[in-house]
Amino acid sequence: MVSLLRRWRSARHEELLEPTRIAIDGREIEVKFKRHRRARRLIVRLDRHGESVAVTVPPRATRDEALAFVNRSRAWIASRLSRQPQAVAFTPGAVVMLRGQLHTIVHESDRRGLIRNMSDPKCILVPGEVAHLKRRLTDWLKREAKRELVMASERHAQAMGVSFKKVSVRDQASRWGSCSSDGGLSYSWRLIMAPSFVLDYVAVHEVAHLKHMNHGVRFWRLVLTHCPEAAQARTWLRRNGAMLHRYGV
Repeated sequence: MVSLLRRWRSARHEELLEPTRIAIDGREIEVKFKRHRRARRLIVRLDRHGESVAVTVPPRATRDEALAFVNRSRAWIASRLSRQPQAVAFTPGAVVMLRGQLHTIVHESDRRGLIRNMSDPKCILVPGEVAHLKRRLTDWLKREAKRELVMASERHAQAMGVSFKKVSVRDQASRWGSCSSDGGLSYSWRLIMAPSFVLDYVAVHEVAHLKHMNHGVRFWRLVLTHCPEAAQARTWLRRNGAMLHRYGV
């Protein structure tokens, strides 16, 4: 009975964490609260598109305390918003990045068939109805990303003497790749927008985890053996990674 009462109170407490909206520099931002049992303090994060604020709430903190913390963090939120890269929708004429180079999206309404990537001038030709352009281009980029990531993963797995179960691509917000304990590799499809040496580095990084599930000395030695450009790739992602998330929004 006591256990049931505690769960009921916990559920009631969760229900009180309703989202709200605040105005910062004339812009309305949604605030979402999420309770984490292991959190020791309140944490405010801006989502990757700059459209909402996520607040991590410790078990004993109230929604009012969390909201007060958000209000005290207004200057920080405003500063982060000012540094957000401008969103670029997948529309005719938009300029997007592909394999580290800028390409113009060209809509070909009078043509049917597959999307084509031209190198001179650098453009992506998207046939079909304009209403389907965003979906078709997104799907094509995901397929291109998976194709190249599978090839890179297979190549490096063979070189390292390891094997993996499968490769999946997702729109991951906080990481470019991951390796599960059962041998599954997962990557962000947005890596197809980055230079090829960056995509290759992420593949090496995750495949190396099949041998060392940590970031110890032996792990990094293995990564550098198979990817001498690891440092440059890490620097590129640190400086430009957020930019890749602005495309297709």
